[in-house]
Amino acid sequence: MKVGIVGAGAVGTACLLSLVMRGSAREIVLVDRTRKRADGVITDLQYGATLSSAVTLAAGDYGDLRGAALVMITVGVNEKTGGATDRKDAAGRLRLLDTNAGIYRDVVPRIVAAAPDAVILVVTDPPDPLADLARTLARHDRVLGTGTFLDSLRFRFHLARRLGISAASVAAQVIGEHGTSQVFLWSSARISGMSVADAVEDRNEPFDKLREAVENDVRYANITIIEGTGASQYGIGMVCARLAEAILRDERTVMPVASRNAQFGTTLSLPSVLGGNGVVRVLCPEMTPEERAALERSAEVLRGAVARLG
Repeated sequence: MKVGIVGAGAVGTACLLSLVMRGSAREIVLVDRTRKRADGVITDLQYGATLSSAVTLAAGDYGDLRGAALVMITVGVNEKTGGATDRKDAAGRLRLLDTNAGIYRDVVPRIVAAAPDAVILVVTDPPDPLADLARTLARHDRVLGTGTFLDSLRFRFHLARRLGISAASVAAQVIGEHGTSQVFLWSSARISGMSVADAVEDRNEPFDKLREAVENDVRYANITIIEGTGASQYGIGMVCARLAEAILRDERTVMPVASRNAQFGTTLSLPSVLGGNGVVRVLCPEMTPEERAALERSAEVLRGAVARLG
């Protein structure tokens, strides 16, 4: 099936590379405002693609998105360029919203005109309010954001590293905003059915200390990466490839991604069933009163961000 990527920057290129390496799609079109850049990226990657599953790669314009089942939007200013790399700034990625919303108002109608039946995956930061905006601009519900999928993987990774086990053995989720108000579901975090709290207790380690360290590592992982490389790109690229597979194959796999939620009056992340039309169903996990209150606060932050867009 055909996938389009709009934006040939660090994240768009990482998405393209991950799609090719995983064999996620049969045809991929890369669109960028600078056609020469898109041409260069495709020319470079097409040679190595010979080692992967059969795939047709092309640089194109918006019209070339015609027939795409999925279009990823990665275009926009990133955290470093937009000044969103201060750990003490509660706004976090939301500082990029006004600038990137302006870009989306131009880009989304062009995508819909060319590929009216495509699922739209919002990758640009901040993805939650931008997915809300994209849904309004697209005038359909086949819009989702990458949400807290990557945050959940980071949560699993940092728990596993501290407990000395494989991250594949950890079940743990982050929900709400892909940003500073995100909510860690500690109450349901498990290792082969054993609660993480009990697993930590077995190691004679203070749970509160581990919890604070893990949350800081996850919440500010993007800033740590940017301080080292200038852009957070590879993790989100792999996440987008996995989301593409779930959508293109109509897998009905459950992943924590962002979609418009009537109960909370905004777009935020909850465990969601992904199929050919995007989010098929949203699940509400069990939460403690503390976690539920934190999710309400996260939703309030996101409603405020969307309200700014008018």
